[in-house]
Amino acid sequence: MEQAIMQKRIYLSPPHMSGKELEYINEAFHTNWIAPLGPNVDAFEEELAQKTGVRAAAAVSSGTAAIHLALILLGVKQGDTVFCSSLTFVATANPILYQGADPVFIDSEPDTWNMSPYALERALKDAAEKGTLPKAVIVVNIYGQSAKMDELITLCNLYDVPMIEDAAESLGSEYKGKSSGTFGYFGIYSFNGNKIITTSGGGMLVSNDIDAIEKAKFLASQSRDPAVHYQHSSIGFNYRLSNVLAGIGRAQLKILDDRVAARRAIFDLYKKDLSDLKGVHFMPELQETKSNRWLTALMISGEETGSSVNHLIRAMSEENIEVRPVWKPLHLQPIFKGRKFYAHMDKDFSTYVFKNGICLPSGSNLSNEDQMRIIGIVKKILQTY
Repeated sequence: MEQAIMQKRIYLSPPHMSGKELEYINEAFHTNWIAPLGPNVDAFEEELAQKTGVRAAAAVSSGTAAIHLALILLGVKQGDTVFCSSLTFVATANPILYQGADPVFIDSEPDTWNMSPYALERALKDAAEKGTLPKAVIVVNIYGQSAKMDELITLCNLYDVPMIEDAAESLGSEYKGKSSGTFGYFGIYSFNGNKIITTSGGGMLVSNDIDAIEKAKFLASQSRDPAVHYQHSSIGFNYRLSNVLAGIGRAQLKILDDRVAARRAIFDLYKKDLSDLKGVHFMPELQETKSNRWLTALMISGEETGSSVNHLIRAMSEENIEVRPVWKPLHLQPIFKGRKFYAHMDKDFSTYVFKNGICLPSGSNLSNEDQMRIIGIVKKILQTY
């Protein structure tokens, strides 16, 4: 145990700076654009919109803030229903509660680990029959893998329900040649410290509806009316990204493709060296998609290995290596107890992934030496049983 503590710490997904961030930060300081908004914010929005192929973007304080603004712009209010992926981080669904609306959780499916079209179809059909169609559907692309967008968008369009695409983890991923995060009426990205690119903390709301994005910027700036004095006719929020942090984002965005390539190479090495182990099953990549492989995720079958995810997590912790289980589904979270849940093919797939899934260190600055150390420990643990 003492020897393990002395080992170098390996983090799950640490920030990876390009070295160019200080140029933008220094410019902000030199021009005294330290207050929120400024040239870096405007440029970051334009550059990300161009990179992803959308018409407009609003830089905000977090991906959570972006989801909240999207729900407001879609008119979600108290008593409304919003359908949401269950296998995701709680930040996806919290804004539904901010609006006083009721979340209904939709299961995942095996091909992508994301929202099941089968489960969504059942949920929409039931809601239509009861006259309680949701005001929005939030589809999440976990760990960088796009959901089955063709099927999901077809269903949303059939029932005339707008989609919000939570691409917090999938910036740089593609679905049939189109950028992840650009399929819904609104898309959101996160620049949290552990994401593929980071601004320390921040997010982006994107859409092809330019007017909606302008309204989002208004709401995110305390809804200040165009008047000489401070006048406010609607509730607003302090959700805008600062000019300093936007400068970090601009530098990070320039090396996004390199970061995607690095994480995909890390995933490929894990898969090459570990996929022959009995009971190890890596997160799949849907045909005609390209995942950014933000995190390398896999499932370990206890029945096949005789071991368990919890055993591997404990072993890694003793070796000073940060690993994490897959997201605990939201329909299992205490805060959402009793909420409606639609399973995939009458089987709760997201819970199965949670009980058997694990994420390995995947940072784009992970050295080959450290990765081989991780691989060696996984082999040792799983081959022991």
